Amino acid sequence: MGSLRYYFNQFNYFERTNPMSVAIPFTTISEMFERITKKFGSDTRPLLMHKVDGMYRGISYNEYRRNVELFACGLASLGLKKGDKVGIISENRPEWVIADMAIVCLGAVNVPVYPTLTPKQLEFIFSDSGVKVVIASNSFQLNKVLKIQSKIKTLKRVILITEKGAVEDSRVIGFSKVYDLGQEYERQHPNFFSETMTKPKPEDLLTIIYTSGTTGNPKGVMLTHNNLVTNIIASAQVIPFGPEDTLLSFLPLCHSFERMAGYYTAMACGATVAYAESIESVRDNLLEVHPTVVTTVPRLFERIHSRITKQIDNSPAARQKVFHWAVAVGRAFARAKRRGSISPILKAQHALASKIVYSKLKERTGGRIRFFVSGGAALPRELGEFFEAIGITIIEGYGLTETSPVLTVNRLDDFKFGAVGKAIPGIEIKIAEDGEILAKGPNIMSGYFNNKKATDEVIDRQGWFHTGDIGMFDSEGHLVITDRKKHLFVSSGGKNIAPQPIENLFLQSKYIDQFILIGDGRMFCSAIIIPEFDILKDYAQSAGVKFHDEADLVQLEEIRNLFGSEIERLQKDLANYERVRRFELLPQALTVEGGEITPTQKVKRKVVEQKYAGLIERMYENIV
Repeated sequence: MGSLRYYFNQFNYFERTNPMSVAIPFTTISEMFERITKKFGSDTRPLLMHKVDGMYRGISYNEYRRNVELFACGLASLGLKKGDKVGIISENRPEWVIADMAIVCLGAVNVPVYPTLTPKQLEFIFSDSGVKVVIASNSFQLNKVLKIQSKIKTLKRVILITEKGAVEDSRVIGFSKVYDLGQEYERQHPNFFSETMTKPKPEDLLTIIYTSGTTGNPKGVMLTHNNLVTNIIASAQVIPFGPEDTLLSFLPLCHSFERMAGYYTAMACGATVAYAESIESVRDNLLEVHPTVVTTVPRLFERIHSRITKQIDNSPAARQKVFHWAVAVGRAFARAKRRGSISPILKAQHALASKIVYSKLKERTGGRIRFFVSGGAALPRELGEFFEAIGITIIEGYGLTETSPVLTVNRLDDFKFGAVGKAIPGIEIKIAEDGEILAKGPNIMSGYFNNKKATDEVIDRQGWFHTGDIGMFDSEGHLVITDRKKHLFVSSGGKNIAPQPIENLFLQSKYIDQFILIGDGRMFCSAIIIPEFDILKDYAQSAGVKFHDEADLVQLEEIRNLFGSEIERLQKDLANYERVRRFELLPQALTVEGGEITPTQKVKRKVVEQKYAGLIERMYENIV
């Protein structure tokens, strides 16, 4: 079919016959804020929830609106105006969304960054974007900003959210002080906010989000109100949020996926958003918040699956047998449901399995989960099928920061694991001759800030955005991502190798936590493996293997033999040139702090290869 191997018509049957929508019509984010806070202003249920003194506290629509009004007026009193850039370096918390919406209503531009960034990284982003104000969450983040403030010529003021301890610096002002300034400014200009918030237009720049590039300086993705608004409205048609829903938010708000789905779309649909204390506390927060929807990345499911596996492996044989029976029943039930034919016996078995197994697993997520939305990285098919079998639905989507971000998503009544669904309304997708996924629609960024060359490299003259991902459409129109274009390996023998599917295959092992395939330009594939140490230690103790610590454990012959057997078991169906011939075990995980993975848990392959270059070279020594 030439360069267009498959084209998905956005107006499919599901969207025509099952219209879901946002709670109010709007054309800009500021208009959404205005209308949603008025519509639900009298509601007793909260818009936001956060932990205060060990208990979750709600923030009503009216309270949120009032805080935004005051903060916007306070920013105006500091000289902030339309088009000015404001940086936010903060963990997820209500002040993040209050500040963001105040910036939006002023017509200014939010430049959010990850709290894990170093001063040097912050210096580039804030200098490149020309921020006038930076909002920092605490003294740790503040100190990073103060170290580089003199190098950022446009930066005039830093606002500190958590004001513990006096800060003797004229450049710093407390978050609460901005409220006070806002009250005074409002008295002097009583109509300022109502008049200002109507000024942003759909074509106006809303935010600049800097991509966490694996090499070189990050690029600033420019997204307009229209980019985000069209993506919100289209997503709401296929991902059913509503006023009855509570979302648990823990992915960074500076990431486009969480900001669009877990913040803007949730608000536009009238849902409540609760903030987790941290990624580490998610397990406890699920039990406290009892969410109905969670937006997350595959890493969460990997951790949950590992905990379940470990618990079952340590259980009595009878309990193990019941669990595996229940999972088998769940898989059979899911297959039968897709066929539209469930036998009475299977139905009865599923009801029993639900009562004695599935219900207890669901309680660990708070007991009210309707579905998870997974994005940011590929969800291994096996994980999706496992959770479906135990009655937990995961809806996977696909997109990039440059696409605001959603391009495709699985539907609750039309999903396929191993695929990322069909295009959302308004989006065109096609596959180029070389397999690259191209996209076009109102959600495509206006370009990279201060970088026309990079913009022209990814958006062609016909308006198609080149995603850099390799993929295909299956026979039913679901998009399947096979790998990143730049990640495709070519072995020294000329064979093309897509590492991501192979890595996902090995991640099925309960002993493997992280897996990085090596092989570009090499005679054969090798791997760097980080074990799932909790499970590995249990194995070692039960097998009588003595060790002192993780570093000692990964060097033991018995442990290396275990991983060798696991690799051979899992790769038996791979082509010879795709098989792992050598591997090395690391005694510690790859981390965001170490620079090896992004905040959304994507491995920075080049960074890992550079950091462990000596280790990798040793795997290719003495080749016979």
